[in-house]
Amino acid sequence: MDGFSASPFGGGFDFMFTLVPILIVIVFVIVIISVIGRGVRYAKNAGSPRTSHYARVVAKRMDLRHRTNHGPNNSVGSSSHTYYYITLEFENGERKEYLDVKNLYGLVVEGDTGYAAVQGDWIVAFERNIAQEQNTRF
Repeated sequence: MDGFSASPFGGGFDFMFTLVPILIVIVFVIVIISVIGRGVRYAKNAGSPRTSHYARVVAKRMDLRHRTNHGPNNSVGSSSHTYYYITLEFENGERKEYLDVKNLYGLVVEGDTGYAAVQGDWIVAFERNIAQEQNTRF
């Protein structure tokens, strides 16, 4: 024999039987690592102490993530999720962006000052400084 494969599909068919399982394993590992990473991040934030700081809201932003899923029988499904972020500036000048997990996004506006309760990377409460707002109204 000359070292050629006896397969009627040629040597490329054997290569595909090696490459496809490797690619499937790589995708599976990436998905598992992503799920574990999200779980670790959630546990870190949930286990963090809740602290309150006087701060000013300096920015708000939305992050829309859209995913399309291709299922069996050529069915296509899609899902979207919007993440809301609020950036705070503290008395020492430091700024930090927090993920809004308590639906505060629509309740605060840029320029609001007050006490923000944060837990890890989450903002969980914001108590507006009403006295300062009443002084700035016309």
